[in-house]
This record gives sequence, C-alpha cells and structure tokens, in this order.
Amino acid sequence: MTGVRAMIVEADEADLRLDRWFKRHFPALGHAHLSRLLRTGQIRVDGGRVKASHRLSVGSAVRVPPLGEPAAVPETPASRKAPPPAATALDEARSWVIHRDDSIIVINKPAGLAAQGGSEVTHHLDALLDGLRFGAPERPKLVHRLDRDTSGVMVLARSAAVARRLAEAFKEREPRKVYWALVAGVPQPYSGKIDAAIAKRPGGGGEKMALVEPGEGGQRATTYYRLIDSAGKRVAWLALYPKTGRTHQLRVHCAEVLHTPIVGDGKYGGAAAYLPLEGIARRVHLHAAAIELPDPADKTGRRVLRFTAPPPEHMVTSFKLLGFDLRLERDPFAEAPP
Repeated sequence: MTGVRAMIVEADEADLRLDRWFKRHFPALGHAHLSRLLRTGQIRVDGGRVKASHRLSVGSAVRVPPLGEPAAVPETPASRKAPPPAATALDEARSWVIHRDDSIIVINKPAGLAAQGGSEVTHHLDALLDGLRFGAPERPKLVHRLDRDTSGVMVLARSAAVARRLAEAFKEREPRKVYWALVAGVPQPYSGKIDAAIAKRPGGGGEKMALVEPGEGGQRATTYYRLIDSAGKRVAWLALYPKTGRTHQLRVHCAEVLHTPIVGDGKYGGAAAYLPLEGIARRVHLHAAAIELPDPADKTGRRVLRFTAPPPEHMVTSFKLLGFDLRLERDPFAEAPP
C-alpha cells in the first residue's frame, strides 16, 4: 500500500476497540508502531485523533496510513476461511429470506444463531453468507446486528457499495426498528421513553452491560416502549422502539429501568425472568418484528422500505398460552414514535 486510505467500520465491528480492529485487519502491525501512528495523528477516526482504546461505531471511517508491506494486506476473517457449511445448513439459511432484490437481502434470523463466530461459536450467520449470494458476484455483508438470542429482521447488503450506504444510514439512525418482547411484570407507566446510558462491566458469564451514571464513560441509550397487552400483573407484551443501537440495550432497559426483565433472559433478569407457567420456554422472548430504512437503490433518498417478520415458534407458543392475539399488531409501526 503506497497511500492513505479510509476503511469503513462494518456492523460486526461495532463497539470494537481500535487496537483490536487493527489487530483483526493488520495482524503484522506491532503495538509500538500502532501507538506511534496514533500519537502522531496519522491514524484517525472520522477525522479526529483517538486513542487505542477508542470504541468504534458502525459506519465510522478509519484513516489508515501506509503501514509497510508486511502489514499492508488485510487478513481475511477466520470465519471466511472455515470449511463451507453443509448443504442442508445453506438450504435452511435460504428459507429465512423474506425479501431479495439487487441491493439487499432481508432475512428472519432465528433465535440462537450468532451473527459472527468466536472462540466457542462455530455455527453463525457469517459462515452461511456465501450460500446467500443467489448468483451475485459479491458475498452478502452484515450492516447491523442482532444478539444471538434475539430473532427477527436482519438486512444484508449485496455489495460493498450498498453496505457503505446502509452503514451510513444506521450511523445516522435513519432506520426505524420495532421489537416485541414478553416481560415479567407490567411496566409503570404503560408507555414512555427511557434515556439511560449503559456500559460494559467486567465479570463472569461473558459480556454484560449495565446502567451507568452520566460522566461514568457509558454510551447514551434511548428506547421508547409501549404496552400492547398484559396477562394480569404477571407478564406483558411490549413494543420496543430503540433510537440507539447499544449492545444489549433493550435487555438492560427492560430489566434495570422498567424492572420487568424479558422473559427467559436470566443474564439480566435472574430468576425473575423465568415464569412459573407450564409451556413457557426458558428462552429469551425478544424479537425484531419490523424495520423501516431508506431504499439504497433510490438516488433521491425519499423512498423507504419496510419489512416485517413473524416471531419464532417459542414466542408464538407463549403468546397463545397467555391469550395474546398477534392480530393486535398488524402494523408494528402504527403507534411508533417518529
């Protein structure tokens, strides 16, 4: 590489430390060399000087100066080097598709499927993306994420150019999203706005987020919520409208602000998240029901696309047992905030 270039942070890299981002893309770049480039301002994020510990956001532009030949070629992510998945897994992945055009593919991601691989994760969406090419020259690209335990609408870009446009849209919070959650208890009041910063906290059991006070280094997180229906005071069906996209934002806000943990979410709700009712699965009851976003193929920027996805089987079963009628929310955006 002979000149400076800008690299766009993709969805699977959101909240990643800058030094780890460089380790992923340029494994031969040493820590001392990286520190020197940061100290002299040769590496920047969105035009500004940053530290190695800076956490990246989707769509941010990382200024990468000449690094020398050994580090110049980005390493292909390990998930893309893995042996191809079985044909049955690819067939299953194709069954998740709810929309496909020349720019995007929209899927209904099943609960329990991670978006990206890791040291203990071998089955994940990223490993299946080659099976979702449908004849396109480029591999589909993730432009946003859902937690492993969250099901629902996910948008994939069919080219790098579309991925950049959508990443910028998500960075500017243009897409509108609606989630459905079953929660233990009924929030008071029945609708409102949550504005509570969250941050990652150390501890056992893997990554965990927590509420923090202003000035404690957390990221602002905003969620609107509305009660759709309830079964007495024991359980409620909520519509959740996140205005920011922080890690585990909805799970933390439900458990720690509303004091109504998402059913099945023992990580944040503890024992209170499990209902003593026969037939209610001990799985997270959180579903990305709908998304509205700018059409990346529309050069005017005025046309929007809207997609909805039915909830997974374990949530449908719980809805029926509790007497909740999915027809109440034929249009998930009918009462959504602007």
